[in-house]
Amino acid sequence: MTVLSVAVVQCAAHHLDPAANAEMTVDRIDQAVAAGAGLVVLPELVSTSYDPAHPGLVDCAESVDDKGPCLQAWTASARRHGVAIIAGFAERRGSKLFNSAAVIDPTGTVIEVYRKLHLFGAEQGTFTPGDRGLPIVDILGARIGVLVCYDLRFPETVRIHALRGVELIAVPTAWTGGFDRSTPPEGRIGQVDGALVQSNLNQVFMACADQVGGTANHTFLGRSIVTDPYGQAVIGPLSPTEEDLAVVTLDLEDVSRARHRGAGIDPMENR
Repeated sequence: MTVLSVAVVQCAAHHLDPAANAEMTVDRIDQAVAAGAGLVVLPELVSTSYDPAHPGLVDCAESVDDKGPCLQAWTASARRHGVAIIAGFAERRGSKLFNSAAVIDPTGTVIEVYRKLHLFGAEQGTFTPGDRGLPIVDILGARIGVLVCYDLRFPETVRIHALRGVELIAVPTAWTGGFDRSTPPEGRIGQVDGALVQSNLNQVFMACADQVGGTANHTFLGRSIVTDPYGQAVIGPLSPTEEDLAVVTLDLEDVSRARHRGAGIDPMENR
């Protein structure tokens, strides 16, 4: 049996304060490691909080080559604990700004950067659409893909990962209202429903780590979740308003079991 212990960190990020967010997220990583996590997934733009239209966001962006407070803290934390970390940050690359997720291996090396392909709302006036496609990494015995938030609304993203053998998709998010007609204050939301359906249709695990709280312009919906290849919630959805941290051990062989569910029931082969 091949297993992977995954933590989703649901937190309220400090507004446009990477130094404070570095300290806060390192504390959450420490807690996740103490609970047994080998991979820690942090929310979208957790380095700055999510406020894409704010002009101050540009000054808070970090470069992978010249690491800022959060990338320095995350790489040091991964190296110290021997864990992998996937976390959202505002990435500066030359004159461009990307909504990105860093993939850090247990040696503390940034081995991949995913740049969000599908920009939501005000993001389109701030960020450049991703130019690195859908990269895949092999960490801790698992084949892992990365998406960011709104990417989940596009079925092709998950299907492409699944067809390339991905077992787990890490999804840093900052879920807000605006896509669905309405957002209930309690209970299931469209983002959670989408993750469950996508996991079932593509037979992959998915770990979605969301923000809570809000800014002057956004209220975050929480409800972080880990789904299994049968479209069931393994943990979550977590609280819509409270910070939380959940760790679960996944049996990666469930992916192959879900793709061969019985005689003649082989979803990937039958398509």
